[in-house]
Amino acid sequence: MPSAALPLIAAENARVTAALASDPALDAAAAAITAAERIFVLGAGRSGIALDMTAMRLMHLGLAVHVVGEVTTPAIREGDLLLVASGSGTTAGILRAAETAHDLGAAIVALTTDAESPLARLATVTIAVPAAKKLDRAGTASAQYAGSLFEQAVVTIGDALFHDLWQASGRSADDLWPSHSNLE
Repeated sequence: MPSAALPLIAAENARVTAALASDPALDAAAAAITAAERIFVLGAGRSGIALDMTAMRLMHLGLAVHVVGEVTTPAIREGDLLLVASGSGTTAGILRAAETAHDLGAAIVALTTDAESPLARLATVTIAVPAAKKLDRAGTASAQYAGSLFEQAVVTIGDALFHDLWQASGRSADDLWPSHSNLE
């Protein structure tokens, strides 16, 4: 029953957020976003969908944000930031993009479950998310299916970064509202 699953999912998310609450990587990520000329967001599958939500919120703050793969996304360059999510830290397309960003001098903020992964080694800032890996079907890190906890954490981390940056900006919700889509 969904009513039994809700407390389980909430408890797992509470465990992850409690573990990350004192992680200095969150502050480093916020500083990197603030310092970037432009922010590029990339994730595959559900991790990408989760990061798209963060891209939208950063746009609401008035930051220059691009979702990698969209036809209007420009070339990344030095001074930019690539915000990426890969639970394994080995997703081929994510790694290729991170290598390109690294080679061009862009900063990289990586969200991953593996702090020793190839993606983490390329990153300027790594947020190591204590969540289940997609291939961990034993249920040891999470009772949820195939990386769901990681993807939920990506949303939560993105919202926490946005909230911190928003509060630091001193702008009100009314100040941000004009950036919401009006073509719907």
